[in-house]
Amino acid sequence: MVLYTKTSTDHYALKEFYQVSTSSTPKQQFKNGPIMAALLVAGFVGLFSETALNIAFVELSSIFKIDPTTVQWLATGYFLTLGILVPVSGILMQKFTTRQMFITSVVLLLVGTVLAAVAPVFGVLLVGRVIQAAGLAINLPLTQNVIFTIFPPNKRGAAMGVMGLVMLAGPSLGPTVAGLILDTLSWHYIFWVTVPFLLFSLIFGFIYLPNVNEIRKVSIDALSVILSTIGFGGIVYGFSVSGVEGWTSGTVLGAIIVGC
Repeated sequence: MVLYTKTSTDHYALKEFYQVSTSSTPKQQFKNGPIMAALLVAGFVGLFSETALNIAFVELSSIFKIDPTTVQWLATGYFLTLGILVPVSGILMQKFTTRQMFITSVVLLLVGTVLAAVAPVFGVLLVGRVIQAAGLAINLPLTQNVIFTIFPPNKRGAAMGVMGLVMLAGPSLGPTVAGLILDTLSWHYIFWVTVPFLLFSLIFGFIYLPNVNEIRKVSIDALSVILSTIGFGGIVYGFSVSGVEGWTSGTVLGAIIVGC
């Protein structure tokens, strides 16, 4: 029960109280299950594709008649694209809506997957892998941003835990599932099996994912983008080729030092 006299001061105080109470209530109810399904399925496919093709490197080297160092670029190019684009995604999320970013990421994953699946030559396969990685580079920070927006503080830890489990399962299951596929089918199906999941993610995201970020007019600092590309790209490239070149290689040490 609230007792008050009808004075102008109390009137404005009571009005302010109701405004604060109203603003503290959630303005929008999100369908967290379908939203998480759309985001995590796309992320799982991207991380699954990151490691799944590794088991087919020997076969691909023979099919495309390339040496092991060249075929290794299917993994190196993937990691390199992730290392360069993930930091830039933070800027993009301020310039474009959540739905625009999500649809772009899934479409890139889908286009890259189909392109890699039908690749007639090694160059096309490599381009498909880079496009896949670009889609994943947008998806990972976007998923974290959406989780922190749609979940209350007391539930964010559980949501991030689910995300962590899914993101760990993708690279872990990649070689195993790819091995089963190669036992009965060709390497092309390593990509084809993921297409239905990407279509599911695209449809669910289109229906359920809201715009949860604020669009701001931010200018892109070209120097920062260049330095971040050299920094993260150099470090990722150095670690990626260390397995082939060796840790004492001038290329490995040079790339890591320049990156740092």
